[in-house]
Amino acid sequence: MMILPSKHLSTYRSLIGIGSEILRCLDRPRTVSDLWDKMSSGAYRTDGKWTLGFSQFVLALDFLYVVDLVRFDHGVLMRSKSR
Repeated sequence: MMILPSKHLSTYRSLIGIGSEILRCLDRPRTVSDLWDKMSSGAYRTDGKWTLGFSQFVLALDFLYVVDLVRFDHGVLMRSKSR
């Protein structure tokens, strides 16, 4: 799993691409399981064949947390106030 897309990795499979979809789905504070359900229910199928795996989802969440775009407070995931 790479952070940025490359010649051999499309945007929607990179952590940046998955992270952008996560931020799009975080229109309101959500639990991690609620966000996972929203992402895995078909909202993130770009070619009709590939679906998001949970490990990729968690890696993208970790990336967003490290760069301070999301925060986790009292069991709820939300966008950081500083952004």
